Amino acid sequence: MSKKAALLWMDLEMTGLDPALDRILEVGAIVTDWDFNEIATYESSVLVGPRLMERRMLKGPAAAFWASVPEARDGLIAQNKSARSGRTVENELLAFIDEHFDEKPVILAGNSIHQDRRFIVNEWHRLDERLHYRMLDVTAWKVVFDGKFNKKFAKPEEHRAISDIRGSIMELKYYMGKIKV
Repeated sequence: MSKKAALLWMDLEMTGLDPALDRILEVGAIVTDWDFNEIATYESSVLVGPRLMERRMLKGPAAAFWASVPEARDGLIAQNKSARSGRTVENELLAFIDEHFDEKPVILAGNSIHQDRRFIVNEWHRLDERLHYRMLDVTAWKVVFDGKFNKKFAKPEEHRAISDIRGSIMELKYYMGKIKV
């Protein structure tokens, strides 16, 4: 029996944008078909040492960004107290993929997903091995539609994983709705 899942939408919230120095704080994943209908969701917070969080989010290069979204920052810091290890979260993500996808490599989708993939490569090697080298990056659509057609989608950005994924799916649907086949 073939499973209906087509895309693994993922969003990571990290302490900053440097995969060598920063860490994943939160992961959200939504499985959809090619019509972008949700099949299943997964979300978890990932345990990060409080000193690293302070050094990278409150004092480091990402501090100005996190200061501009204090509600998201404070929520991520608060949920870290009940977060699980990166290894546990990776195991859960692999089980989630096994439940919804066939054995072939899984296509990762999202906004600026290449940046998230850098963190996956750095922190979750086994997950990275399950993913296809091709990715569906909504940001590429954003660049084309803005640059060529001056069409912009006002995506809500809460900087929380699941809501950001839903915004990315809405954004791709917007662009797809502009195409005449």
